[in-house]
Amino acid sequence: MEKTIHYFKNPGEENTDKLIELVKIRRQELGINNIVVASASGSSGVKLAKSIDPDVNIVNVTHHAGFKGGDLIEIESKHKTELDKMGVNIYAGSHSLSGVGRGISNKFGGITPVEIIAATLRLFSQGVKVGVEISIMAADAGLIPTDIEVIAVGGTGKGLDSAIILKPVHMSNFFDLKINEIIAMPRH
Repeated sequence: MEKTIHYFKNPGEENTDKLIELVKIRRQELGINNIVVASASGSSGVKLAKSIDPDVNIVNVTHHAGFKGGDLIEIESKHKTELDKMGVNIYAGSHSLSGVGRGISNKFGGITPVEIIAATLRLFSQGVKVGVEISIMAADAGLIPTDIEVIAVGGTGKGLDSAIILKPVHMSNFFDLKINEIIAMPRH
């Protein structure tokens, strides 16, 4: 089999629209009906959901409460309302590739094995790391299946710039996760 990977010149929000088009095409080619997208504010999740068939299960993963301090959950109410109307599941929870480990590192220094895994995935791109992470989070919440391929979409900072096709797993089975394709990612 021969497939292409789209490489963006730079990471970031300016790639969102093109990435969504690439995801839409590959999803249709493979008949994938589950997409998990990282969107803290919900803005990118809304853009994605508007361009994908309404019968596709889309999960918008936002940051956990307190990610930016206090008890705030970052998803904006206008985007939450729109996602709810489109039937998109919204998940806010601890990051599977940091969680308590980050709290330990912040308090005592050093780095945990889970943070090493995250840093290794960032060698591809921040968005690829995010795609793996959010697929585990959504699987653990029972929002996506673990017995078929899904598309995971993430980015660097704001917007979307990376998409992968993977067979997700629950956190306890991390090393059984399989990344089967990279649809797109930034080159730099």
